[in-house]
Amino acid sequence: MPSATRKTPARRSEARERLLATATALFYSEGINSVGVDRIVAAANVTLATFYRHFPSKQDLVVAYLQAIHDALAERAEASGKQGRELVSEIGAEVLAEIGHEGFRGCAFINAASEFEDPEHPVRQVVADHRRWYLERLRGAFAEAGHKRPGNAARHFVMLRDGAVTAGYLDSPTAAQRTFKRGVEGLIRAIDNDHMPDDIDEG
Repeated sequence: MPSATRKTPARRSEARERLLATATALFYSEGINSVGVDRIVAAANVTLATFYRHFPSKQDLVVAYLQAIHDALAERAEASGKQGRELVSEIGAEVLAEIGHEGFRGCAFINAASEFEDPEHPVRQVVADHRRWYLERLRGAFAEAGHKRPGNAARHFVMLRDGAVTAGYLDSPTAAQRTFKRGVEGLIRAIDNDHMPDDIDEG
């Protein structure tokens, strides 16, 4: 998934990785707009000049933060040997584990989108790219499993997931996990029985 602002591979250095790790922890736990550059620089124990050498602006750091999360997920997805309904189950298990993780605060991409209203903003573009990738991964899994409407099933899964990760943070994680698990099991059963409504567009 190409970054909305990064055109060339980012330079790797210990300072850059420390800045990114610090920003990741702070952005996820406290929100993006509430954390300033000065705080990130101090927590990462680097100079302001070092920050701007690696990230010309805070926006570039935010994009890199989200890109790094996506890259880690994509790398794990590539390493998976599962296909079809086994892959659908695996992706479902990933969501359950995410909700149950200590310090869970919802989806990093949904959280970021809530802080940047303009859909054309580079941060929102990274979020959109990630969600397209995630949807396509699911569409492919349902298609491999033989679902007659894999696009519909994939969108249904994503909506279940979005609701579950939100409820898992705002309400009861256990209840969100149980409800999501039942929903995914229903989608898997529908692969053979095709209970998706006929009036839903498969586009």
